[in-house]
Amino acid sequence: MFKPLIRKVNKVRPLEEDEENKQGPDPSCQSLRPRTQGKNNSERTSRKTTMTPVTSEEASTKIQDKTSEKILLRDLNSKSYSQSPAAPTRTTAEQKEEGAEEEGVASPKSKQLGTPIITEHVDAQLHALVRRLRQRTALYKRQLVEGDLSSPESSPKTAKPTAVSSTQDSSAEREEEKYCGLLCCKVWKALLTGRLWRIRLPKSIDSYTDPLYLLWLLLVSTAYNWNCWLIPVRLVFPYQTPDSAHRWLVADALCDVIYLCDMLFIQPRLQFVRGGDIIVDSHELTRHYRSSTKFQLDVASVMPFDILYLFFGFNPIFRTNRMLKFTSFFEFNHRLESIMNKAYVYRVVRTTGYLLFTLHVNACAYYWASDYEGIGTTRWVYNGEGNKYLRCYYWAVRSLITIGGLPEPQTLFEIVFQLLNFFLGVFVFSSLIGQMREVIGAATANQNNFRACMDHTIAYMNTYSIPKSVQSRVRTWYEYTWDSQRMLDESDLLEALPTMMQLTLAVDMNFNIISKVDLFKGCDTQMLYDILLRLKSTIYLPGDFVCKKGEIGKEMYIIKQGEVQVLGGSDSTQVLVTLKAGTVFGEISLLAAKGGNRRTANVVAHGFANLLTLDKKTLQEILVHYPDSEKFLMKKARVLLQKKAPASGTVSPTKGLAFLSPPKPETPKMFSALLGGSGRAGLARLLRLKREQTAQKNSECSGEQARGHGWDDAERRLADRPPDRFEHRAGPVPAEGGPQTVRRASPGGPASHSITISMAPSDEAAEEVLTAEVKGQAQQ
Repeated sequence: MFKPLIRKVNKVRPLEEDEENKQGPDPSCQSLRPRTQGKNNSERTSRKTTMTPVTSEEASTKIQDKTSEKILLRDLNSKSYSQSPAAPTRTTAEQKEEGAEEEGVASPKSKQLGTPIITEHVDAQLHALVRRLRQRTALYKRQLVEGDLSSPESSPKTAKPTAVSSTQDSSAEREEEKYCGLLCCKVWKALLTGRLWRIRLPKSIDSYTDPLYLLWLLLVSTAYNWNCWLIPVRLVFPYQTPDSAHRWLVADALCDVIYLCDMLFIQPRLQFVRGGDIIVDSHELTRHYRSSTKFQLDVASVMPFDILYLFFGFNPIFRTNRMLKFTSFFEFNHRLESIMNKAYVYRVVRTTGYLLFTLHVNACAYYWASDYEGIGTTRWVYNGEGNKYLRCYYWAVRSLITIGGLPEPQTLFEIVFQLLNFFLGVFVFSSLIGQMREVIGAATANQNNFRACMDHTIAYMNTYSIPKSVQSRVRTWYEYTWDSQRMLDESDLLEALPTMMQLTLAVDMNFNIISKVDLFKGCDTQMLYDILLRLKSTIYLPGDFVCKKGEIGKEMYIIKQGEVQVLGGSDSTQVLVTLKAGTVFGEISLLAAKGGNRRTANVVAHGFANLLTLDKKTLQEILVHYPDSEKFLMKKARVLLQKKAPASGTVSPTKGLAFLSPPKPETPKMFSALLGGSGRAGLARLLRLKREQTAQKNSECSGEQARGHGWDDAERRLADRPPDRFEHRAGPVPAEGGPQTVRRASPGGPASHSITISMAPSDEAAEEVLTAEVKGQAQQ
């Protein structure tokens, strides 16, 4: 009867228990109660605390928390503070069995004494426990959000049944802060490790296409120029002093680190070509670099001659071997020129830098000579006034460029030095000036060619007295062509490239346009590639006729840049439509037969227009190699022609491209009547029609009157003959344009008569002449 009561009590929350405890008797009276009642009270209290609800985040530690609370409350109520608070590892089912056994041993009277009373000390312990559980829940939430599921936190332990002090709370907070710090360190370490893993060096580097390698060469070139420019200055000028020695040492060490990194990590990873194959194997790359001359120069440039500072003092002459790394500097210049749009600008700057460096070395040599002779001892040497470097550099400029006005050397050393300086200046300066001329000439070579072509054309037009308006249009065409594409004929440039390179450029520029042509949709892609290679670029000035109405169409046009207008109307001045870039027109004329498709409107360039053209002959040469595409184009062209043709009947094609030829003229009515008639009735009808036509003309010619009498006699004779004696024989229809003849004969009898009727075109427009002859033959 007590089990239902116990289950009901287990559902009570800790807050309700606190309220019951407040309404109970004084805590001092609890010591007078029997030992058995205290035991039962501890059991009930433990059962109440174990049923406290937990959140979903505490599911992994639920069993251990319940066990710890139960043992803690049991020890507190039984006053057994000497035992250790180690948490057992029993399950909830085992705890329930143990509670049931204890209930059986206890007396029923002890169950009826009422609800146990918890002291303030126990209440404080419970609140502290709840607070720690909430802190741990918040900690697990942070771990789930940050993605670190593993936790270095040990299993929770029950607190000792001692008084809760502020020192314990502060120690717990310090432990939590320490744990958070460790967790943050782990996260940052993982992030940095991932970043470093992503930026690790590749196994092989393509020196032609990798932009990072170009940036590295820039860094190496900067270190190289630092050594080349400042080692001579530090060697002869008194700028390197003991006070500034540490700055120079730091800069030198940084340059040496760059040299070593380049030799150990970058250069052994550069790809190279051997037998047409690109080698990317790391061992092969390292072996190739170590067997090259560049490796020998790199090793010589990083030889640690700086150790001699310890024996001979801080002298920059021991770092002159750093200037041997010139291969990286020239490689950087070559790579940079290959990616620049205007490489001649960099070439001019580089040549100017060479000239300035030569003057720099000469200025250092002049100060060394002045110091050797004695500063200010003669008029030729440096007098020691002003800025040392600027004064010496000014002297070097005047000496190398041979401006003159220099003081005369007085001693033998000064004379020899000045002679060598003059010879060296003439050689170096002339070489640099020649190189500068070549650079500028190469930069303006295309423009000079354009000017030469334009001058020759103008001279030709002046020789033959071409009108000024035409000459002005020719000049305009030259100027616009040069400004738009910086060359006169781009085909000359493309012909120097391999076929695959030409095809790649053509596909990138024009494939999207030609693939939109309705006539070529569905054709072989390789055939379209061949067409792209045959396209020609033509520039039209404003107002130029691209094609005129009535002319035979022989080309297809693709608008690459600009606009064209289609003109129509009665006076061919009305703008029917404006075609913009990417539009195609005139494609049907490519498949027309001899004499084929005529232009139906005028097409005029509206502003400057750049058109791509494809002529019929080129297309036929291409279609020879693609018979399937040719058949497909025939069907496509037939459909397009039927859409554009009028509603009247069309003549079916006979063979090949003949279906595109214009139909033959209609057979004359009189000749059709003659072919359709049979016997004397058909011929009489034909003669009657001819007689009516002759009467309407009112011919004044006597020959025509005689012919009219001849037609009457022939009609009379035919009317007198019986119809069954006539035989209708029609010969083959002659070719178009020649005389058409129908012969009627009547064999048998004593004599045989035949009538020959022929039709031939007259000299007058839109007229035909019908001639009838009656012949008689004697019977053989």
